[in-house]
Amino acid sequence: MTNAEPNPDSQATPDAAFAGVISLDGPSGTGKSTVARRLAINLGARYLDTGAMYRAATVAALRSGVDLADRVAITRIVEAAKIEISTDPDRVSIRLDGESVDEEIRSAETTAAVSAVSAVPAVRAILVAAQRELISDGGIVVEGRDIGSVVWPTARPKVYLTAGAEARARRRAGELGADVSAVAEDIARRDNLDSSRAASPLVRPADAIELDTTDLDIDQVVARLADLAASAGG
Repeated sequence: MTNAEPNPDSQATPDAAFAGVISLDGPSGTGKSTVARRLAINLGARYLDTGAMYRAATVAALRSGVDLADRVAITRIVEAAKIEISTDPDRVSIRLDGESVDEEIRSAETTAAVSAVSAVPAVRAILVAAQRELISDGGIVVEGRDIGSVVWPTARPKVYLTAGAEARARRRAGELGADVSAVAEDIARRDNLDSSRAASPLVRPADAIELDTTDLDIDQVVARLADLAASAGG
């Protein structure tokens, strides 16, 4: 059984200039994916979007037609799924059972269901184990919701991104081409689910550096993160 593995066609150079592990955690709309990928490119490092893995698992569950309240059935489906994810920031891609699902994981249906699937403790255990295997070689920027707290607590620097509610909703609405108020409601719903789940809830690790991105553009955030990486001596 293979739950997750690198995409052999999309790997960054193994001798990346940055040798450590940087964790970027935070809720939706804080700019994690964009800045994490840009930072990885700047550092010559690999990049891992753990949220994409949970979304691929959600696609597997949705395709099966299983009741999303049936945790045993969801776990069985995810155990059988083959998820391949690129760690090359220049060629981001993810496959489910050999098929590209880059667009499907960002669909409204997947977004609405991902919190329920990712809240299943056994699903998180499966994917966290896969994520740790991908991270273990170092030289990587990892973004998600529980990287610094659960997946890789020794990451340095360990960063928690935040932003004002209005800024987060506006950013997400711009990405999705959706109504800001509707996106704000969805973000609030997901925040509540992610923060209250029993397994690996969204929290700011006590030793994480908090960076508020509300009034910062992408270049400014990437520059600050690069400075933190240099200070960490990765």
